[in-house]
Amino acid sequence: MIVVMNLGASVEDIQEVEEKITQFGYSVHRSTGKKRTILGAIGLPREEVKELLEGIPSVEKVVLVSSPYKLVSREFKKERTVFKVGDVEIGGDKIVLIAGPCAVERRSFLQAAEAVKKAGADILRGGAYKPRSSPYSFQGLEEEGLKIMAEARELTGLPLITEVLDQHSIEIVAKYVDIIQVGARNMQNFKLLKELGQLDKPVLLKRGMSATIEEWLMAAEYLLSSGNERVILCERGIRTFETYTRNTLDISAVPVAKELSHLPVFVDPSHGTGKWKWVPPMSLAAIAAGADGLLIEVHPFPEEALCDGSQSLVPQKFLQMIEPLKGVAQTVGRTL
Repeated sequence: MIVVMNLGASVEDIQEVEEKITQFGYSVHRSTGKKRTILGAIGLPREEVKELLEGIPSVEKVVLVSSPYKLVSREFKKERTVFKVGDVEIGGDKIVLIAGPCAVERRSFLQAAEAVKKAGADILRGGAYKPRSSPYSFQGLEEEGLKIMAEARELTGLPLITEVLDQHSIEIVAKYVDIIQVGARNMQNFKLLKELGQLDKPVLLKRGMSATIEEWLMAAEYLLSSGNERVILCERGIRTFETYTRNTLDISAVPVAKELSHLPVFVDPSHGTGKWKWVPPMSLAAIAAGADGLLIEVHPFPEEALCDGSQSLVPQKFLQMIEPLKGVAQTVGRTL
């Protein structure tokens, strides 16, 4: 069972409820967020205990949850999660476009930022810290890259999203950007997830390349159970036997995740396919499947890109795909 305490519940109130829960034979997991405390009563759910706990004035509600991902589950929250990042609404009727280069580069980033803003992007992406398979590949400009991103935000007004690699870089990254991204390689870095759960910043959680949907949702549970309710799930392709594309983009994960969870679901067709020519059709498919947003890699000079140039759209190609996206969005009752 999940026991949600009222906003402003005192330490004494929380301790009283914890004592009651243990008296009923449950163990207790306490999660203290920025605004409220949530208590997990570990054991078999019982309706009579739920009713008794709901009678305590400091308790807002008690939810009986059978799935292993309690707070992420539709059983816990029937309505979809919607929140704002600046003026951008995440999880609402409008599909959100996140666009920009894979990595922040000195020469091209500001140019890319202006181009995606003009085309209609809502949020600007870029990597200041880059996890690469090879230690000899470009690793990112780190804080210098974050400063360039902040300059781009001043120029365009777009909120920023970038990836954090470990616990040690959380503070510096959070200082500059509006949304923290957890990459596929870190999806099950549980220590990182717990710390990001205590951060007052939205988190976009990419699905691991070999993760099941349940494992993905369980990773999100770490964030919510640590107090962060502003979480975005992102499908970015999984590893299969197919080698023609970079990954196999699992479009079916979108409706499945949206049925199982109340969290918004985005799709990254750039990493999902690895080739720019397939990004537009897979973006259309993602919206048709119910995606709440897209992450698109856009670079003004992809042939010169220090990271993932082959999967990056030039600004003109990005602009050209907007109208077809609007058409599909309208067909499924959404806007772009």
